[in-house]
Amino acid sequence: MRLINVIFGLLLAFCSAVTFAQAIDINTATAAQLEGLKGIGPKKAAEIVKYREANGPFKSVEDLSKVQGVGAKTLTANKDMLMVGGAAMPATPKMPEVPKAAVPATPKMPEVPKAAVPAVPVEPAKQ
Repeated sequence: MRLINVIFGLLLAFCSAVTFAQAIDINTATAAQLEGLKGIGPKKAAEIVKYREANGPFKSVEDLSKVQGVGAKTLTANKDMLMVGGAAMPATPKMPEVPKAAVPATPKMPEVPKAAVPAVPVEPAKQ
């Protein structure tokens, strides 16, 4: 019975680790974080950080293949654990400029004919 409890505990721990594993943003990850990926050691992790600092942020996970030493095998093995910019809030898009000609003019209020307005008799003030 004790063996079953140990096996069940290990299975539960394994499932929890897989469930709570978070993807790594390759634009903000440190070399130490990148070393935790399959097929990436200290040298490749340092190369990834160096490439990112020299060339700016990655636009997609596939851009990681531009780093020397990172190939299709490494990308395929880690694709589910990598993301680009998911941790940061996206920039608020700028509101597009609306051309003046495209905005319709405010319509004028129709004029009320003077005959349609009843005259209000005004009596002189009594003193």
